[in-house]
Amino acid sequence: MSVPGNLVSTITMPLRWGDMDAYGHANNTVYFRFFEEARINWLASLNVGGPEEPTGPVIIKTSATFLKELTHPASVIVQTFADKAGNTSLDTYHLVTDAESGEVYGEGYAKIVWFDRQARTSTALPETLKALAAR
Repeated sequence: MSVPGNLVSTITMPLRWGDMDAYGHANNTVYFRFFEEARINWLASLNVGGPEEPTGPVIIKTSATFLKELTHPASVIVQTFADKAGNTSLDTYHLVTDAESGEVYGEGYAKIVWFDRQARTSTALPETLKALAAR
């Protein structure tokens, strides 16, 4: 399985018992939480877009592809990739794999737009993020 872009972050997270649904596997919304946690941790590690800063990320588009059933107990590795950068946006991708076997559970996408929190409009993507994007 291959996702576009440059690998920029890898984190490991457990699947919690309460993350499962009535069908006995991880609810589809859990993947979006995995993506969000990975993205927030990555941006925090770069010291950009924190909640107290005047600008930060907003997600304008997101998607997920569920490839293999995920059941408790499990730990997953979530890799984040930075792909195409525009003036105000960055395409990111995520890959969710089993921490032990390496089997791929799913993949995701999120388009980040950099946002001026006071003006309530898009603003220039930080150079830090542009530098990490795939060329």
